[in-house]
Amino acid sequence: MPEFSRSDSAAPPARFGATPLAQTRTAAAALRRLTGLLLAQEHPHPAVEDLLARVPDWERDLSATAPSDCSPRIGDGAGENQRIYLDHAFGIGEYNPVFPEYHFERMDPERAGGVVSFPLAFEGPPGLVHGGFLGVLFDCVVQHHNCAVGRAGKTRSLMVTYRRPTPLLTELRFDIERSAGERSLVSTARLTLGDTLLCTGSVEAVAAAPDTLAGTRYGERGPA
Repeated sequence: MPEFSRSDSAAPPARFGATPLAQTRTAAAALRRLTGLLLAQEHPHPAVEDLLARVPDWERDLSATAPSDCSPRIGDGAGENQRIYLDHAFGIGEYNPVFPEYHFERMDPERAGGVVSFPLAFEGPPGLVHGGFLGVLFDCVVQHHNCAVGRAGKTRSLMVTYRRPTPLLTELRFDIERSAGERSLVSTARLTLGDTLLCTGSVEAVAAAPDTLAGTRYGERGPA
């Protein structure tokens, strides 16, 4: 069994898993767009029948190269038969279509902010974002911020307060205020549309050194 090298979390920039393939990022965006188009169909369409006919072949081909063990390749005992662990600290939505995709525009240790837009796949009430996905967004952007600026750790608590309905297909802004204590990190995130506050997220996370986090002990990709 070949030896897989481990990432060095002391070397900047910090990494908390393997970098997603460019192909995976492109596919995630395409799958998200395709999901929106499927959900918008009013009647059966030949293109969907064609897709369904092709899926079994795609599943067979991808299964042939998928790992036999779907547990993540992390830690000293990690082996080649386990699944490569992708970096979940930064921008999960860029490679996983079931997570929201967001973009930071500014960031320092105490404050950060950026933009997000929710496509049709995240709909709950008519024309509005499902509230659960807003919680996912807050957890993602807060932990992204934590991992980028210093100490980070598992989420201890997350409380979402809903102020106004959040529209789909609309550019929204988020901002974060962060305070770091000896053992915990406390962040307050807000989601806004113009001057209107839509919801807030209060997140407490464990304060830990980056090199103690499980994601920094991931196994690198083996040879193709």
